[in-house]
Amino acid sequence: MAIVYDTYRREAPSRLPLLSAADAARVLAWRNGRAVSAAQFLAHVHLVAAGLPAATAAVNLCEDRYAFLVAFCAIVLRGQTNLLPSSRAPQAVDEVMAAHPGCYALGELALDPAPQGYRQMPSLETELPGAMDATWPLIPADQVVAIGYTSGSTGTPSANRKTWRSFHASNAGNLAMLRAAVGSHFTVVATVPSQHMYGMEMSVLLPLLGEVGVHAGRPFFPADVAAALAAVPAPRVLVTTPVHLRALVESGMAFPPIAAMVSATAPLPVELAQAAEQCFGAPLFEVFGSTETCVFASRRPTADEDWLLYDGAVLHPQPDGTAVEAPQLTAPITLADIVSLSDGGRRFRLRGRHADMLEIAGKRASLSDLSRRLLAIPGVEDGVVFQLDGGDALGIHRIAALAVAPGLDEHVILDALRRAIDPLFLPRPLRLVAALPRNETGKLPRAALLELLQHHD
Repeated sequence: MAIVYDTYRREAPSRLPLLSAADAARVLAWRNGRAVSAAQFLAHVHLVAAGLPAATAAVNLCEDRYAFLVAFCAIVLRGQTNLLPSSRAPQAVDEVMAAHPGCYALGELALDPAPQGYRQMPSLETELPGAMDATWPLIPADQVVAIGYTSGSTGTPSANRKTWRSFHASNAGNLAMLRAAVGSHFTVVATVPSQHMYGMEMSVLLPLLGEVGVHAGRPFFPADVAAALAAVPAPRVLVTTPVHLRALVESGMAFPPIAAMVSATAPLPVELAQAAEQCFGAPLFEVFGSTETCVFASRRPTADEDWLLYDGAVLHPQPDGTAVEAPQLTAPITLADIVSLSDGGRRFRLRGRHADMLEIAGKRASLSDLSRRLLAIPGVEDGVVFQLDGGDALGIHRIAALAVAPGLDEHVILDALRRAIDPLFLPRPLRLVAALPRNETGKLPRAALLELLQHHD
């Protein structure tokens, strides 16, 4: 299989800047109502870096996005790797630290209990003298600056190493897409955590490498999102997820004008995309990627079902998935997604996931389509269909479902599903729950689903 970016690799420099351009006065972040310049940011990075211990890696536990940016760069500046667990839950942090003996944890808050070896950063509220003629640090291009962990939605979280070169390359695709939509300069407000690779790309790499400003908070409720948008200058880009989008649309609130929205982490129903564009009066873009690959395609779901590949990205359909080549990858990575190509291979349409496909008695269905039909039932506020572990004598796995549907009972939901799908694919058991165990980005870790179902039973 030919790698289309060999030329890029051969010509790539051995060291790359920690921050883009040399404009020390540019606003990198908005924090507590104040603009933070690139020069001030760099002064904070040096302050934190000077106090870090000798180690190979550190778990970056910062919740404030500006603190995360400072900690991320300080760790990189010391030649260390940022460890990014799938969540900040103590068990997830402990598992990552156990896999990296000698590492430490870093955050801006006083945690109790705290991970072993936890270090609290100095206050970033103090104004430090930022040199306007400072030399931007150069980082070895092949330095592993982060190890991101998958969410565990399909099994055990896996580790994915990211070099500074790969982050520069993936950021170029996202920046080109957003600049084409909203112009060269904009401010990001994100509802997703920085530790998630989607949050890393859209709210950490863009301000570092794209001359983009970012709001330091992580607003959750609709009123918080409105306040965050009001606190930063236009043009504004809202980076969010389908779960957050639904809450924003259904809130009925009026929001400050935005230039665009970006969504990822879960399939986005076109009906929700249409409602969001009507609510905000701005285009909604969906990006496609994974922790393994980073983003390599985008689309506007209200206008096109097909995805457009970023420059340099190439897909190779396989019997069990799709091999992805992209400038940020040193070798092709195969994803479980089944695609069909068009427009000379520059566009693709999703046809499902290999692990998502079900076949019973010669009939086929997909878990994502079954979940979509469950969510389409009036009164169902949230829901998911998934396979259970362990098969019967013929190797067939049972299908289960969890639904949040106040006012409905299980029989009503099953009757509605029976009218929409083949009875072979009816989920049994189907259980009503108060809430699904979604993580910070709205994903559903498989282990949490199985635990909730077992607890309910």
